Amino acid sequence: MPATIMIPARNMPSMLGRNNNVVGGFGSSSGLSLGQVDMFQPNLMEGGQLLPLDMAPNTSESDVPRIREDEFDSATKSGSENQEGASGEDQEPRPKKKRYHRHTQHQIQEMEAFFKECPHPDDKQRRELSQELGLEPLQVKFWFQNKRTQMKTQHERHENTQLRNDNEKLRTDNMRYREALSNASCPNCGGPTAIGEMSFDEHHLRIENARLREEIDRISAIAAKYVGNKPVVNYSNISSSLPPRPLELGVGAGFGVQQGIGVDMYGAGDILRSISGPSEADKPIIIELAVAAMEELIGMAQMGEPLWLTTLDGTATMLNEDEYIRSFPRGIGPKPAGFRCEASRETAVVIMNHVNLVEILMDVNQWSTVFSGIVSRAMTLEVLSTGVAGNYNGALQVMTTELQVPTPLVPTRESYFVRYCKQHTDGTWAVVDVSLDNLRPSPSVRCRRRPSGCLIQELPNGYSKVTWVEHVEVDDRGVHNLYKQLVSTGHAFGAKRWVGTLDRQCERLASAMATNIPTVDVGVITNQEGRKSMLKLAERMVISFCAGVSASTAHTWTTLSGTGADDVRVMTRKSVDDPGRPPGIVLSAATSFWLPVSPKRVFDFLRDENSRSEWDILSNGGVVQEMAHIANGRETGNCVSLLRVNSANSSQSNMLILQESCTDSTGSFVIYAPVDIAAMNIVLNGGDPDYVALLPSGFAILPDGTTPHGSGIVETASGGSLLTVAFQILVDSVPTAKLSLGSVATVNNLIACTVERIKASLTGEAA
Repeated sequence: MPATIMIPARNMPSMLGRNNNVVGGFGSSSGLSLGQVDMFQPNLMEGGQLLPLDMAPNTSESDVPRIREDEFDSATKSGSENQEGASGEDQEPRPKKKRYHRHTQHQIQEMEAFFKECPHPDDKQRRELSQELGLEPLQVKFWFQNKRTQMKTQHERHENTQLRNDNEKLRTDNMRYREALSNASCPNCGGPTAIGEMSFDEHHLRIENARLREEIDRISAIAAKYVGNKPVVNYSNISSSLPPRPLELGVGAGFGVQQGIGVDMYGAGDILRSISGPSEADKPIIIELAVAAMEELIGMAQMGEPLWLTTLDGTATMLNEDEYIRSFPRGIGPKPAGFRCEASRETAVVIMNHVNLVEILMDVNQWSTVFSGIVSRAMTLEVLSTGVAGNYNGALQVMTTELQVPTPLVPTRESYFVRYCKQHTDGTWAVVDVSLDNLRPSPSVRCRRRPSGCLIQELPNGYSKVTWVEHVEVDDRGVHNLYKQLVSTGHAFGAKRWVGTLDRQCERLASAMATNIPTVDVGVITNQEGRKSMLKLAERMVISFCAGVSASTAHTWTTLSGTGADDVRVMTRKSVDDPGRPPGIVLSAATSFWLPVSPKRVFDFLRDENSRSEWDILSNGGVVQEMAHIANGRETGNCVSLLRVNSANSSQSNMLILQESCTDSTGSFVIYAPVDIAAMNIVLNGGDPDYVALLPSGFAILPDGTTPHGSGIVETASGGSLLTVAFQILVDSVPTAKLSLGSVATVNNLIACTVERIKASLTGEAA
């Protein structure tokens, strides 16, 4: 059955060109498989959407001549007998009364029983049924049409009732929030709270209340608009609440203070916050753009020369921009002035089946988790189609995302785009993204995604072959000189980084589900529930680290000026009522610098517990010993470890450290956090890891971009490394406390001393 896309009926005229030909399709298996269809056949409409062609009942031409005019009228009336709520607007007045034919009880029972098994009989089935029951094929056809209409009406009535109940529940919640805010009082004097004196929590409640009011208005509009029609839009994934606003730093003399790359999250630069879902008028344009983007992705993934040219060393390919313009003249328009084209393609075989891969890509939460080192933030604004046949074939989602490099020195890339998933006739799945910035032009847009995404081909034994294409136009003039080479060569945001991350995460997921764990090695965790809990805790630690180290617009970094490239950037966050984070004021500090040492050597040095005392000041010279570990893939460096620091001072208690080290062909991480011994005992026995408080610190290691194509982290390359060091430290356990200059100075000295020790150990020179 050919793959199709579910299109709202009211949007169809805009999808057709002259002579009712479909716009935006390609080949015989892609695009909108609508063909030359009578747009007004009632049986093609199900729940406000067009059915795929092969699901539409069709009467063979041989049936029609055998039906006389009076029999045709009789059949029409007998079929209309069972239609509930049928409209009379489409029925012309009859000048002459025709014969009225009732179906017998036996005929109705037989057709009811057949309807339960097959609501869409084909020509052959209708002929066989008509012969058994003594009816004409057209009579059978009309009866089934009317029965489907009746069932659809009942289903829609139930959905509308559910929608009204949800609407009423939201209104009740809204009234409760309003009453709570109107009765708010000052905690000091007991009087009414003025707007200028609102506490942080009350301000957050007002933001949440405004969001709920907007959501109620949207659902009310949907309920009013779609009464009697099945809604095609799913608002279940509408934007989440805003992250907490960073606190202002109380730093003054002694530091040169300047604003970092990030902007205030309430400023105008945050695309993720400012863009809402598409309007009704935009939706037909979005669908056409998605279909054209799918065609382009297939071509970009499968074509060779002259579209993709091989580099001189034969290890990589680069896009021929002139050939691209000739091959794909349609699209999102010419490249904006000052923007640079960045295109790459990469293929790999990963240990995951195609069904799970598609689900990860189409579920924004799973996608953000698996690619946490690349995706800083993401949300689904609107679901235009959920797909057909119970899977994501034909699914359309309007999304926003912010992509990052783990350093404060590279601006994040924000995108507003549509994601389209389709299964092709050869069984290959494709997921494509394309920017929608042309619908909402903004001078703050610094990145446009031309059709980008991946093809997923099923292989034996649960493996999949993934071909990834990344094609963007970007204004990257804000990138620090230290990272310009890495970004310009495509290593920072290119297809190789996406595929490398996916390959490593697939191995990690396979490890989490493994049951045949060897028990020979000392320290290997064999308890299945304990492994899952510890891996889940480590996953949250990695996500927290990545979210707090980049130049995301959700954060405001303040730079403590030093010697230039080694400037330390600091940021504060308040932790309240978060079971996964200790309460109080948390100070994050990060700095990035270059080392004339290969990334592999830096990674091995930082992850090895035997060399930890050379750089870890907080271990206080104690001996570090690995108590337990979980292997996460082919590379020996990919593992989760539980380390014990045996203090050199007998009066001090020993400390436990949870650490995850991971590496792939494009980058490495060594991330760790001190953990409570009692809490870890619960986790190792399979307990809930969400209540273990973590403040992760660690390192992100990237190649400096000067190595030849194909040389990455795992090889011993001749190039240098870009190392980001980041700490999160609880500076005060009282969330309402003011941040002191001494706390900032202490953290600044801590990170500076750590950098100096790493440089001295790896290069033999003091910083």
